[in-house]
Amino acid sequence: MAPAQRSLPAVDVVIVNWNAGHHLADCVRSVVRADRSELGVARIVVVDNASTDGSAARLTAADIPLDLVRNDRNRGFAFACNQGAARGDSDLVLFLNPDTELYPDSLTVVGRVLRTPPADRVGIFGGLMVDDEGNPQISCSRFPSLRVYLGKMTGLDRLAPALFPPHHLRPRELVASGPVDQVIGAFFLVRRQVFTELHGFDERYFLYLEDVDFAWRARRAGWLSYYVEQVRVHHTGQVSSSQLGVWRHYLLLRSRTTYAFRHWARPRAWALVALTLSVEPAARLAAAVVRGRWADLGATLAVYRSFLRWFHRGSREENAFTM
Repeated sequence: MAPAQRSLPAVDVVIVNWNAGHHLADCVRSVVRADRSELGVARIVVVDNASTDGSAARLTAADIPLDLVRNDRNRGFAFACNQGAARGDSDLVLFLNPDTELYPDSLTVVGRVLRTPPADRVGIFGGLMVDDEGNPQISCSRFPSLRVYLGKMTGLDRLAPALFPPHHLRPRELVASGPVDQVIGAFFLVRRQVFTELHGFDERYFLYLEDVDFAWRARRAGWLSYYVEQVRVHHTGQVSSSQLGVWRHYLLLRSRTTYAFRHWARPRAWALVALTLSVEPAARLAAAVVRGRWADLGATLAVYRSFLRWFHRGSREENAFTM
């Protein structure tokens, strides 16, 4: 009698694109070329958030079904991720940034880890981000706290990291595979059961912290995030977001405020807002003067004025900043 054929787990790959240039095609190509003997790829879904650089044109995925969704405007990263996930039905969903490339064995390693008993409690898997030379990059983060953000605002996370730990775990802090607070969203493998249970990413986050928010909600629901050191992923980083210039920081301010009011006690969330409108802009303006970057003065003031208007508008709306 022939041995029973082992059922191969499958994943839907979701890539959200916004003017990523040639990186998008390189990302798709890396998925096609990856060894899929331990983890099959059911489909690749590319959600294009109204790119203007032609990066989503003429994409091909060889033997993998490719689904291209074109939005008529930039709907935000969380919204587009949810769009992409809804196009598939595999037991796993892999969210990839368009500026990432899988190594040939990336999916193989994940597939093997999925069959180990400890993986049963894991809802989110991440890997080791590396640069062009294979050097480790930021791969995991701590859940943010008021102390973390104060350290970042003032530079105390570099001067006194024991008292003011940085948000991101430094590569030297990741000595082996294991549970972490959060794996970064550049390679974010989620069980669909967990994604459905948590109703996907919170679409109040336009950009930044949607992955942190999801990991925190997963942890509260009893699911771990797990860093797999052997899963290497080339990550260029900030290919799309760098095109936003100083307005990247504005979006970060919005996201971290949303996160604070959703997951922290109200006094801490309000303290963050107070620091955001006092200590942080003062520190940024002083740094611009010291460095002689006079153009940054006006840009910094414009960012914080815009944030204040956004916060004032939101605070007047019912349930805008709910726990």
